[in-house]
Amino acid sequence: MVRMAAVCLAGVFLQTTSVLAAGKPNVLFIAIDDLRDWVHYLGYQQVKTPNLDKLAARGVYFTRSYCASPVCNPSRTALLSGMRASTTGVYDNGTDWRPILGNTVTIPMQFRANGYYVAGAGKIYHESYRRDADWNEYLPQDADPDDPEGGGKKKNGKKITSDAPNDGVGGIKFKPLNCEDKDMVDYGTVTYCLNQLNKKHDQPFFLACGLHKPHMPWDVPKKYYDMYPLENVQLPEVFSGDLDDVPPAGIKMAKPWGDHANIVKSGRWKDAVQGYLAAISFCDAMVGRLIDGFDKCPNKDNTIICLWSDHGWHLGEKEHWRKFALWEEATRAPFMFVAPGVTKPGGVCERTVDYMSIYPTLCDLCGIPTPAHVQGPSIRSLLVDPKSAWDKPALTTYLFNNHAVRTEQWRYIRYANGDEELYDHNVDRLEWTNLANKPEYTQLKADLGKYMPKENKPGGKGDQGEDDAPKKKKGKNKAD
Repeated sequence: MVRMAAVCLAGVFLQTTSVLAAGKPNVLFIAIDDLRDWVHYLGYQQVKTPNLDKLAARGVYFTRSYCASPVCNPSRTALLSGMRASTTGVYDNGTDWRPILGNTVTIPMQFRANGYYVAGAGKIYHESYRRDADWNEYLPQDADPDDPEGGGKKKNGKKITSDAPNDGVGGIKFKPLNCEDKDMVDYGTVTYCLNQLNKKHDQPFFLACGLHKPHMPWDVPKKYYDMYPLENVQLPEVFSGDLDDVPPAGIKMAKPWGDHANIVKSGRWKDAVQGYLAAISFCDAMVGRLIDGFDKCPNKDNTIICLWSDHGWHLGEKEHWRKFALWEEATRAPFMFVAPGVTKPGGVCERTVDYMSIYPTLCDLCGIPTPAHVQGPSIRSLLVDPKSAWDKPALTTYLFNNHAVRTEQWRYIRYANGDEELYDHNVDRLEWTNLANKPEYTQLKADLGKYMPKENKPGGKGDQGEDDAPKKKKGKNKAD
């Protein structure tokens, strides 16, 4: 009933407002899964991301951009709905956002309602909870995006193999594959989007391209592993006593006894980092293929590009792996805009922003109304002038009533039980020294705490994300 109501509501808007879309810019909306700040244009020298670097140079990229939540489902739910996890109660991968949000107008719904042709492919919403009614057209998911390689069959019946002696370490999965790019699900996603870009459209279009890699498993063609010889792989900078000043709530999120203990015991830390780097470079190649095709399409001069990754990733920092935490590594991720007539090439913005700004900014740039429920501010002013004044910090929430506030200098974390962490990024970019217990910072913590949500809606299952997704159910898409 809720779904049908949403469809009817969007249909009414389409009938009454489609004429308003004449002359409006198109949108290419690129979502990447689990890509942390390990991109070359952000200063990480070990990785090879030439295509992301070139795209970033065409517009404005942000050096301090943060997710709304360091988990796939709540991050995407917040970004696409315009409402924070603390408002909706969608805190984890096991919570179906659709009955909670009901008729709340999401980004694709708002663009449809304002005369746009809205299409997509790959992972935009969390894949367990797709809602095709939000779109004019969406590529069917007839292959398992999280395990197209590991022993399953592609839709063409081809089995993909690997010469790797094993499949990673415990829950950290990675191996090189004996296949070509075209055998990967992300390749098919890009193909669909290129076809859409080259179609003749009678309406402006909003096209969403959701790339799965570098989400685990880091199973990509072997040529990407070959780009990173194991003997040259550098481990993340870590401090052996990093958890000594972290309070119990933070240690509970870190789970040092889990993935990290298994990786260290296996002696394959470098192998895992190699796998993540390989998956990043495969993703970069897919972005390059998409943008190369975009540059040949008839609408390239009137199309906004917005690229984001849903959250970051730990590879041993704070003895933690995966996302599921409120530190820099889990919350910082690439974010950029290329907006004709608004952004200029080579723009670099060092202001702190979070992904709640994406919805209102897209509406602002395209001249369509921003719904009243949307909680973030437009960052159009930063796209016009990346150095302009900005006094709004980034806010990230993980599970119920656990929040991190990030300014250009400070990260302040306050957990539901009252535990605290405070880091001064002017002198401690790796967050090794927790200042929260020092009395001279009492007022600073109070000031930063004012930015934390006043409303914290109960919800979620309260787990710490031991598994990355709920179990696959019959008749459902597998969560990714």
